[in-house]
Amino acid sequence: MRARYGVPLTLTAVGAAGLAYAAGFEARSFRLRRVTVPVLPRGMRPLRVLQVSDIHMVSGQRKKQRWLQSLAGLRPDFVINTGDNLSDPEGVPETLDALGPLMEFPGAYVFGSNDYYGPKLRNPARYLFERVQGRHGLNGNAPVVGAVHNPWEELRDAFDAAGWVGLSNCRGRLKLEGIEIALTGLDDPHIKRDRYAEVAGGPESGADLSLAVVHAPYLRCLDAFAADGYPLILAGHTHGGQLCIPFYGALVTNCDLDPDRVKGLSTHTAAGRTSFLHVSAGCGTNRYTPVRFACPPEATLLTLTARP
Repeated sequence: MRARYGVPLTLTAVGAAGLAYAAGFEARSFRLRRVTVPVLPRGMRPLRVLQVSDIHMVSGQRKKQRWLQSLAGLRPDFVINTGDNLSDPEGVPETLDALGPLMEFPGAYVFGSNDYYGPKLRNPARYLFERVQGRHGLNGNAPVVGAVHNPWEELRDAFDAAGWVGLSNCRGRLKLEGIEIALTGLDDPHIKRDRYAEVAGGPESGADLSLAVVHAPYLRCLDAFAADGYPLILAGHTHGGQLCIPFYGALVTNCDLDPDRVKGLSTHTAAGRTSFLHVSAGCGTNRYTPVRFACPPEATLLTLTARP
């Protein structure tokens, strides 16, 4: 019996232990990523930017709510929310409760597909097939039928009431004690809501710094932002790969970005111009796949410093 069943039973036990770790521990092991990005004009004081992304709030996630609330203790100069706040149509009050302390700071936001639509149960292996076939979201796949509509308007109204600037295919500005930050954002390209023609033209004159913001880091958006000369692009969506292989990394990004840049700080070059790109691995998961492996949930504190 040992010879016939020992190995399968061992593999089953290892798989069960890995799943328990991924769902019970790592998915709740929240981290803060800290990066420094030299993008400011010379002589300008450093700015601290807190990026939160892919919260995917489900009712009852108390630990996540407390952790998000605690981030206000970092005292950032401003907050950027790169979307996918919801994974439950009933999760708006708890999302706003979790973000409430952060909404006391200046901020801006874009939405992702899960702000607009509730998730559906799907085979995780489809992400691998879509990567091989070059299809992601509505970029090559058929439109979703019978989707659950999330109450995203409630999120928008609360963010706007707090003074956060909505950046869905539009521009906005933040004023910070004599410093003006110009922001250009796109609606989610994962579901083809991006309209770059409406915001084209590059950084605004008269601002001390211009930033680009988008939920999903599709190459067409990164190319446009970099070619227009934005020094820094902020995005989310990828979950850092969510289920990664230790010492190897992510297998998928759920968009056409390469896995080597699935999370953290990198660069992107288009039309001879190079921008810094920061992709947040986010702090949540789809409610139907509440696991993470070798990819802890995170938020990022970016310290912007003067260019060399």
